[in-house]
Amino acid sequence: MLDLSGPAEVFSEANRYGADYRLTVVSVTGKPVRTSIGIQVPVDMDADAAPAFDTLLIPGGDLLPGRPVDPELVAVAKSLAEKAGRVASICTGAFVLAASGLLEGRRATTHWQHATSLARGYPSLHVEPDAIYVKDGTTYTSAGVTAGIDLALALLEEDHGPDLTRKVARSLVVYMQRAGGQSQFSASLQGPAPRTPVLRLVQDIVQADPAADHTLDSLAERVRVSPRHLTRMFRAELDTTPMKYVELIRFDRAKALLDAGQSATEAAALSGFPSYESLRRAFARHLGVSPTRYQQRFTTTRPGSGTATPTGHTRGTGHR
Repeated sequence: MLDLSGPAEVFSEANRYGADYRLTVVSVTGKPVRTSIGIQVPVDMDADAAPAFDTLLIPGGDLLPGRPVDPELVAVAKSLAEKAGRVASICTGAFVLAASGLLEGRRATTHWQHATSLARGYPSLHVEPDAIYVKDGTTYTSAGVTAGIDLALALLEEDHGPDLTRKVARSLVVYMQRAGGQSQFSASLQGPAPRTPVLRLVQDIVQADPAADHTLDSLAERVRVSPRHLTRMFRAELDTTPMKYVELIRFDRAKALLDAGQSATEAAALSGFPSYESLRRAFARHLGVSPTRYQQRFTTTRPGSGTATPTGHTRGTGHR
């Protein structure tokens, strides 16, 4: 529901400030569509009767990542995209664009939970799992649910510039540019468990005591392989190094400690980072925000925990 209503609200609000967007909701058959929360959405027309759109927005759906996209939906997406000035997807709507061949060889993103599936299903795509939205030519993809609002604001800025967009963002009480990528909202950065028994044992060892002195040599000795062979195994299966993997486990533990209310200094020590500064650098690499800022955003919904105001700055993406 939010994939549809979020962007629609942005463009509708823009009309209050001088824009002239006309919104049309289309379905494959022209029949109403029931959303994942059970609310039925009426539509204006079926796809065959639709005119050429300046902007075509394709929302996501819960079933899209787990099964082949319906051929009729693929055909409709292709037909509408051919006549559109620009094409965009929200959340798992990227799977529709990908199945339609509209993302062939392009950069793209989707909800962090499904980024790996998108990349595996469509190897020609360059999937950016941490991006809030991605622009590649006249094709746009966005991350999950509320990221559709971010995308709509970016499209609005292309059309009408930052001043009008800032007014809309303020009116909707959202940022023109949110800090950090969508990794800060993900449950874990570790991904699926390793398949190889030796690597699973390394994972178990580090997770049992992240603050221990886990070096390449000590881990190799614990699992009874050479450091060189352990490094090759990590490269082959997980495309990373043993020490980077250790940092991800420590980073994940630090996030959990911050969520539980520990201070950043305590989280650094208990998760195995030698200092707050090393934890801060890890947060900057993985999330683009500091540990303190992350904690302010996710520890409580009570007001007053942060200091930022929703006025923001414009994105540095070359919008006219």
